[in-house]
Amino acid sequence: MDISEAQRRVDEWISQFDEGYWPPLVNLARLIEEVGELSRELNHRYGAKTRKADEPEGDLALEMADILFVLLALANEQGVDLDRALERTLEKYRVRDSDRWTRKDRGEGRPGD
Repeated sequence: MDISEAQRRVDEWISQFDEGYWPPLVNLARLIEEVGELSRELNHRYGAKTRKADEPEGDLALEMADILFVLLALANEQGVDLDRALERTLEKYRVRDSDRWTRKDRGEGRPGD
């Protein structure tokens, strides 16, 4: 699914309810909550914070998808086309950071070269 399709599907989901989109600051709070849940899981896996004995392992993919859902909802509520915005961001990184890190050698040592 591409981003515009994801935005459309989130809009279809939210639009079926009378309450509709939540205000921007409420969605921001939701986004921060979801990022916190992802942070907690990553900290359990790779950080110093140990998981409680009775605490099940979280699902990283679902935590990331929860973040994406809220971000898509926020973009919809604000009228942001995330496909277009991501293209602009990728171009910004391409121009700004093209020589910032060491590039991997492409094609060297590959069969048939």
